[in-house]
Amino acid sequence: MAETTQQYVQRILGNLDGKDPVKIQKSTAKRLHKIIRPLSKKELKRRPAPGKWSIAEILAHLADAELVAGWRLRSILSTDGVAIQAFDQEAWAKTFSYADRQAVESLRAFKLLRELNLALLKSVPRKLWENHGMHAERGKETVTHIVTLYAGHDVNHVRQVEQIAKPKKGKKAGK
Repeated sequence: MAETTQQYVQRILGNLDGKDPVKIQKSTAKRLHKIIRPLSKKELKRRPAPGKWSIAEILAHLADAELVAGWRLRSILSTDGVAIQAFDQEAWAKTFSYADRQAVESLRAFKLLRELNLALLKSVPRKLWENHGMHAERGKETVTHIVTLYAGHDVNHVRQVEQIAKPKKGKKAGK
């Protein structure tokens, strides 16, 4: 059975365990780099199961999701109550050939976009974090909520990357 929008949000927010969402966001790129550094290109492109994304695909998704986050944050910060368009991550993965993207390049893009988005958030008055957008699928979302949701999204995908990167029995990562 497919997960509902509300179930997805609750699952993603549940990843935080009370941790500071901004601190999580600041550390994600470094954590991902540490995980993928010893892996070969073949390992980065290996899918853990049919229909599941490889590490390279997850990193491409994170880069594109961060681009989306930047647009949403800028829209909401500048226009309280603005409409926020959803996007189909599977359509983006297919259209933009996530399977063919280089993991290191995607991680570099993610890191840069994340740094820019965090700098933006630091530069605006904290009261603007209560501005909201009306997400096409999830309804009202404040900047604070989006920052928290993206931190939970980070934790979710870091766990996936860690799991995929684990060496198979009898093999060492990078070999």
